[in-house]
Amino acid sequence: MMCGIVSKGLAALALIASSIPALAAPVIPPDAWAAYRQSFLGEDGRIVDTGNGNISHSEGQGYGLLLAVLADDAANFDRIWSFTRTQLLVRDDGLAAWRWTPGQQPPVTDLNDASDGDILIAYALARGGALWQRPDLTEAAASLADSIGSRLLFINEDHTLLRPAVTGFDRGERADGPVVNLSYWVFEAFDDLAALAPNYDWKGAVDGGKALLASVLSDSSLPPEWLSVARIARPADGFPAEFGYNALRIPLYLLRAGDGDEAILRKMASAMTDPNGAVRIVDLATDTTREALTEPGYRIIPAAVACVLDEVPVPPDLRTYTSTLYYPSTLHLLTLAHLTEVHPECLR
Repeated sequence: MMCGIVSKGLAALALIASSIPALAAPVIPPDAWAAYRQSFLGEDGRIVDTGNGNISHSEGQGYGLLLAVLADDAANFDRIWSFTRTQLLVRDDGLAAWRWTPGQQPPVTDLNDASDGDILIAYALARGGALWQRPDLTEAAASLADSIGSRLLFINEDHTLLRPAVTGFDRGERADGPVVNLSYWVFEAFDDLAALAPNYDWKGAVDGGKALLASVLSDSSLPPEWLSVARIARPADGFPAEFGYNALRIPLYLLRAGDGDEAILRKMASAMTDPNGAVRIVDLATDTTREALTEPGYRIIPAAVACVLDEVPVPPDLRTYTSTLYYPSTLHLLTLAHLTEVHPECLR
């Protein structure tokens, strides 16, 4: 049995599940979810990252589980969960190995975890347990939340922060450690994590992440992917000093959490978008565009910010889901699901 798992009684699990909001109705249309599954979900329950050598990872499995909840699809949720449980939850601390590579033996080609994947999996399990009244999912979520709280939260300069992984990023492991990644804060999940494992400072982690983001954006228009917080916050050594593929989902996470700072959201949405509406991968040293991303799943993020904050209609070509690559397709469905549930006026 994995370290950190504490069997909870049915009454305790029911109490936890009752404190976690259950989806009132599917917010992903059946045709969109079917198209996503056809493009990225294998028969074995593996979510395939088609833009990254067809590997799978804990992030993708977590996203797949969450999308299945948002589509109210318990059968495919169970298929994704079966692969996740048997192939990635193989560490002895209750966290998920982050990378699984087809054709390799063993297929887990990096046993280290990734905290965004861990959080997404726990969050999706919690929401699935609440939606389908499944104590088995709630208990698995609580066990994973306990491992996240005990191994991935840490104190730095009086703030609670989130490690990107158990190993490789702390003070003592890197000359510029600790190093964090602000896109790993899945802000919408932290209330559920607090219900699942109340002994940890989840509110402090939310506050710490937002304070760090605000601090970075006081000096720059966009945050870097990897951030050293050893003394003053700055781009981490050995990583490109860029606003990249991970960081572009920060505004989406703030929107989905429903309590993002409007000034931060506007600043990021404006700075990440070029005059043609493409999303920019940005060299932060020169503020120049390294790539202009035109896939709908990227462009819908600043468009959603503009609609939610300023009632700017989402462009018609972004309101309907079509599969492209795994990552932008996932972001597209998550954004559409949020708008469908909370801001339907943006899709009219």
